[in-house]
Amino acid sequence: MYSKKTVIANATGLHARPASDFIAAAGKFESKIKITRVGGDPEEDVANAKSIISVLALGLAQGEEVELSADGPDEQQAVDSLVALIDSKFGE
Repeated sequence: MYSKKTVIANATGLHARPASDFIAAAGKFESKIKITRVGGDPEEDVANAKSIISVLALGLAQGEEVELSADGPDEQQAVDSLVALIDSKFGE
């Protein structure tokens, strides 16, 4: 298991287009990947990073801290890649 924290930086949060880009990037990895709202309810504020419905349901806004975690053969590459994508503001 490998994990890393970052902050949602783009002004509109993780809305439909960035979430779609995020899901597409996560789907390239074999590992199981989760995105979790830091400080949230551990049962409700966690999503499968490969599910658009789960990610959109989190309703992540600008400035919210998230933790990405992965478990599998490419876990470190997956987490580092997705954190870099979030940090890039999805090109916005």
